[in-house]
Amino acid sequence: MCVVCYVSEAEKQKIVAYNAEFHKVTKSPYGPDDEIGMLNLIDGASRAAILGRADATKIFDLSVDHFVGMPGWFGAGDQPYQIWMTHTPAGEIAGNSMGVSLEANQLVAYSGDAISMYTHCGTHIDTFNHFGYNGQIFNGFTAEQYLGSRAWTKCGPEKYPPILARGILLDIAAMHGVETLPPSYGIGAKDLDDCLKHQKLELKLGDVVLINTGQMKKWPDMSFTQNTPGLNREGAEFLCKNGAIMIGADNLTLEQTPGAHPLNFFPVHTYLLAEAGVPILEMAFLDELIADKVHEFAFFGACIKLRGATGTPMRPVAMPLL
Repeated sequence: MCVVCYVSEAEKQKIVAYNAEFHKVTKSPYGPDDEIGMLNLIDGASRAAILGRADATKIFDLSVDHFVGMPGWFGAGDQPYQIWMTHTPAGEIAGNSMGVSLEANQLVAYSGDAISMYTHCGTHIDTFNHFGYNGQIFNGFTAEQYLGSRAWTKCGPEKYPPILARGILLDIAAMHGVETLPPSYGIGAKDLDDCLKHQKLELKLGDVVLINTGQMKKWPDMSFTQNTPGLNREGAEFLCKNGAIMIGADNLTLEQTPGAHPLNFFPVHTYLLAEAGVPILEMAFLDELIADKVHEFAFFGACIKLRGATGTPMRPVAMPLL
């Protein structure tokens, strides 16, 4: 099995991972001000190319609902999803927050609400300021210089372009003949290369790669969050060095948990975000793509522009290719 099978020597010059050093943040080949890494490969020509092949008569929604009690990353004490009403029709009649007449409140049925949640709740993207090494994030931006009292001033989701690219789905669970991979199964380079060959696909520079572990079969039971099968560092390096611009999965963390490294508790997150310049998509709903055996598609996803956040909800969609 080759580690690099799908890119040319010239294409390697565009891939951040070829500048990476183990457990060190990478200086971007796209310049000292770069905050989007491999997403630099999205341009007018690449968008036009994939849109020209997209079948817009069918759209697959790749996101999950947000709701009270939903599974999520809460083991480190982060805020679960909450929603509450700030205005109700009956409450406005009693409270009259608008300062209008009784008749006006009876006529106008006013409802409003608010939410609170960890920014890594539900289907979402992880940005480069989420994980780094030794107080630095991708491209050498330091916490000392760029982390304020509220948020980072570098690498937030407001900097990311809408992601419109060729997408491929690697159904690792199906390749192994199971609905869900075993707990804590590590998806390595051989799994990925075998799956590409099994599905008769080739990785291309500029791809969004989505991985099916089958973990979404457990949703919304809280067992979804436990001992997730997922990508290991070897698998992550294989995808990055073959040109992936974003990597996602149907599980909580993208990566295998618990991880295999004795010191780095998230070796895939740190590699992708700090070394390879590749953002992460987590908790993608892939079941409908799988049911229709759609393994190649036009991917579109855009971040909610939460300035300086380390993650943000995304509602990605996929369209089959003509």
